[in-house]
Amino acid sequence: MVYLRNAYNAIRRYSGNSAVRFSLAVILAAFGLAGCKQKPTAPQQVTEPCSPDANDLENIVTTVESNEPNSASSYELVPLEIEFPRALFRGTPQNLQRKNVEDTTGKKLPHFYVPEGTQNLALGKPVYSSDNEPVIGELELITDGDKEAMEGSYVELGPSRQHVTIDLEQKAAIYAIVVWHDHKEARIYHDVVVQVADDPDFIMNVRTLFNNDKDNSSGLGVGKDREYVDNNHGKLIDAKGVQARYIRFYSNGSTSDVFNQYTEVEVYGKPIDKRII
Repeated sequence: MVYLRNAYNAIRRYSGNSAVRFSLAVILAAFGLAGCKQKPTAPQQVTEPCSPDANDLENIVTTVESNEPNSASSYELVPLEIEFPRALFRGTPQNLQRKNVEDTTGKKLPHFYVPEGTQNLALGKPVYSSDNEPVIGELELITDGDKEAMEGSYVELGPSRQHVTIDLEQKAAIYAIVVWHDHKEARIYHDVVVQVADDPDFIMNVRTLFNNDKDNSSGLGVGKDREYVDNNHGKLIDAKGVQARYIRFYSNGSTSDVFNQYTEVEVYGKPIDKRII
């Protein structure tokens, strides 16, 4: 077990690449197993059994792999705590079961690890939109902390492609983003794209974090991510510690109608000046 713990500590401290972490876990643990087979040259007091079994090695590999969803492994990591709203439907209707749709219904969400002290930086922050006069609701509903799928909890933008932009009011290291469109019924939103930038006009240092626009109909590039059914768990996007101030969300109607709904957006990160180095 000593060798296994040493392997784990070395991986956490010196490696930020998931593939390298996995390789180090196996190699270092193997050295530990080999060391156990060496016979002592003189009698000695054994304080801890030197016989790690297969379960110990599996636990180390599992621990290493559990950090793969994000790139924050150089810090003290804790599971991201998300308060989910009530579920108003279960399963995926037959008419929404498509080849390229991610199946997330009925599945337990995997742990997502973030640096200790990470918080929702979007709460109460200003929101701007391509539609200055929403059909329903006000833009501030997107960052008011209310994720329930109820009337008065969401904003509805006009038809076709629209976007909303959240200003964090300061540059931050962003580890995870969760977006809820409208989860009162099963629906798939089209051409969902999430980008970050250093300026509100999205000209400087624009980076794409998520894109499921397969035919580039939005003109933002061909997306490689899968479509998904919007539900009470929202859509969690791994931001990989990207540094930015502005986050923009695009959509182009849904399987239910041509309008674009947003219930809540949460942006989990740490301000740059408060981030653990």
